[in-house]
Order: sequence, then structure tokens, then C-alpha cells
Amino acid sequence: MLQIFSIIFLVIYTLTVIFIGIKNSHSKDSSDYFLASRQLPSWLLAITFIASWWGGGSAIDLVDHAYTDGISSFWIYGVPVLLSTFIMAFFAAKIRKTATISQPQLFANRYNQTGGLMLTFFILLFMILGTAVQVIVIGHFFQTFFNISYTTGAIIGTSIVLFYSLFGGFRGVVLTDLLQFIFFLLGAVALCVFTYYKSGGFEAVEAHALSIGKTDYTSFWSRVPDYVAYIFTFGTSWTIQANVWQRISAAKNEKSARNMMIISFFIFIPLYLMVTFTGMFSSVMFDAIPEGGIVPQIILQLDSPLWSALIFVGLCSAIMSTMDSMINTGALSLSVDIYQKYINKTASAKQNVLIARISTLIITVVALYIGINIESVLTVSWIGADFLATGAFVPLLGGFIWKRGNSRAAVASMGFGFLFCMYNLFVTMGYPLPIAWEAASVYQALIGMTASFIIYITVSLLSTRKEELEH
Repeated sequence: MLQIFSIIFLVIYTLTVIFIGIKNSHSKDSSDYFLASRQLPSWLLAITFIASWWGGGSAIDLVDHAYTDGISSFWIYGVPVLLSTFIMAFFAAKIRKTATISQPQLFANRYNQTGGLMLTFFILLFMILGTAVQVIVIGHFFQTFFNISYTTGAIIGTSIVLFYSLFGGFRGVVLTDLLQFIFFLLGAVALCVFTYYKSGGFEAVEAHALSIGKTDYTSFWSRVPDYVAYIFTFGTSWTIQANVWQRISAAKNEKSARNMMIISFFIFIPLYLMVTFTGMFSSVMFDAIPEGGIVPQIILQLDSPLWSALIFVGLCSAIMSTMDSMINTGALSLSVDIYQKYINKTASAKQNVLIARISTLIITVVALYIGINIESVLTVSWIGADFLATGAFVPLLGGFIWKRGNSRAAVASMGFGFLFCMYNLFVTMGYPLPIAWEAASVYQALIGMTASFIIYITVSLLSTRKEELEH
């Protein structure tokens, strides 16, 4: 009965979001397809921003970490999100004021075309890997819930997102995000309430933790040193995440862009705490993390198949809302920053919309392939964040706050970041290369970003001094 209800609700949900996508499929040009012609209010953009970040990692993966590590696991996802949102609240007005469609356009205007092209590749890599993370989560989710293979689950879930994203563009993504936000908010609240009463509340959680020797389970600060690498890498990379800047650029004006970030910051706090508490309550309910994760097992244990099915769809929407955001932004970079800029500069508005849809398909297929072959959420998340943080964070924000930063410095900094991350990626994959730090550690992140910063500053000063001497 549960699977029947789940399939019925999933079909209804799928048809609804596809209808929204098709209804908003009449995009006039690239600005309309990717920014909804900058006519969206700040509250709606805030919701789509929250929906794009509060996805599979937050709704499912964080629950498993909180089960093991307690409330300090909030630092894995919650703190980096709050840090990024806080920083972006200060830069939102400046970003919106540039009135560009994409980050590489802004980067090229500030530095040069080479820098803009390099940033495009960083964004494409990050968005493809970010989409792959959601592919992994939904693949395992469907596998556990429907008793099908992981690959089949990943293909079904990704195909739903692809279909409605293909037609609606950014406006369709935003409107479906609104629906998805309502769904997964209700689902997350229901799970938190259920686990609270099922476990016996905070006192039962603390007593259980003490009984198994976890004396610091309810300490917010206990495991912070273990999470510094995630805070540092995720926090910096998410600050410059292109799908966030896309939403800032889509705001009506500078004030709306800033308001979007402020609203999001204060909503993120209870959302991430709620998910963390769900994992902690679950520690009383399970002796170990079930195969397939805690969340699917909790849903299967609910007495009412109707409620189980509704919560299932709610959490599916959390995963899909993040996936569609990543796909749309990756397609933006592929179509606007590569096709329109380097392949066909004279393409008509109609051709550009067609290429945008083809780009959406390409990003989705590549991410699906990666997600099927690499099934670790944190591994894929780390790889994507590391490339963006080390390769693009310094020159991107440096372009806003330091006038002497120039194109040579930006290209040098990004070139180093790419080579540094590729080297560490090979080490992570098992290649026997010499390394002076632990892979995927805080030291790797600090070394990479510090070196990127030094290169950016040094090359800027030296090249500026050289130009002054020549004149």
C-alpha cells in the first residue's frame, strides 16, 4: 500500500512540476530563460535560493552525520551555508549592479576573456559535480524506498528533474522550487516531530549518548576541529557559487538582492538545526545507520502509509530542487559563456534558447554518469568545492574589493588552483604521488587558498609595477 501511495503521489507531483515547466517554456531570449527577465520579488528568490541549497545533503546526508556525531555535525553543512550567506549579504548589491547574466561575463569585464573562460570551466565542473551529488542521494533514496537498483533509481529521479528543467528555464525552476519548498518543509517538520516523540526527546538522546560513551554528543563545539576543512572549503566555494549569483542577478534591484540574502540567512538557522535534531533523535531509534540511510527507514516505519508517501515526496522535492538549480546554472555557463561567446556570436534569440535546452540535457547526462559511478556524497561534494574555493574564490572576490588586482594575477591564481586541485584529486583517487599534507584536509584547503592569495597579490603588484616603469 505504501509503495502504491508513493507512486501515485510521485506521479501527481511529477506531472505538476512538468506542467509548470511547460507553462513557462516561452522564453524570449537568454536573459528571460536564465534570469526570468529580472522581475522576481526578493521573497520568491529567497525561497528558491533556500531550496537550491537545502537539498539532498541537508535533508538526508546530514541526518546520518548527526546520528553519529551529535549536534556538532551542524558545522558540516549549516555553518558553511550561514557563513556564505552572511558574506553574500554584503556583496549582493554590487553583484546585482553589474547587470550581467553570468559570473564569467562579470569576470571578463573585470579582468579579461581568458579569465572569464577559465572561470566558466570551474563553474561547469562544480555544477556537474553538485548535480552528481543529488543524483547519488536520489538514487539511494529510490533504491531503498522502491526496492530497485541504485542505477534505476538515479535514472528515474534525474529524468523527472531533467524534463521540467528542460522546458521552463529559470522561471520554471523558481516556480517549481516554491512548490518543492512547501513540500520538503512539511516533510522535514513531520520527520523531526515523529523522531522527537518516538525517541523520547532531548533527555532520552542525552541519556542514550552517555550510556554508549558519547559524552560530548550534545556539545555544539566538540567536533569543530574535525569539520574545519568542510567549513573552510564549503564556506568559501559556496560564497561564490554561480547559482547563488544567478539568483542575485535575477533580483529586481540591489535592495531586493540584499534582502534575499538576509531573509535566507535567518531561515537557514532553524532549517539546519531541525535536520540535525532529527539525526540525534534517531540515535535512540536505531542501533546502527540502516543500509540506505536513516531517513528512508524512518519513512518506512511510519504507521500511516499516506503520511509516509507524502513525506517521501517532500524529501524527493528537496533533492530535486537542488538538482534543478545546479543543472540550470551549469547550462547557463555552457550556453551563454561558451556557445554564444565563442561558437556562434550571431545566433538568434530562438537559437540561444534551443542551445540552452541542449546544454541542460548535456549537464544532466554527464552528472548522471558521474553519480552512477561514484556513490559517495561527501567525496563528490569535496572535490567540487575544492576546485571552486582554491581556483576562483580569491580572484572573484578580489576583483570587488581590490582595484589593483589585474587579469594576469587572476589567470595565474586560477591556473595554480586548477593544477593544485588536480594533483590532490589524483592523490585522492589512489595515485602514488608525493604529498606533504593529508588529502581532503584543512591543511590542503589552507595551503591551496593561501598560495592562491599570495600569487594573486604578488602578480598584481609586480605587473602593475612593471607597467609603471614602462610608462
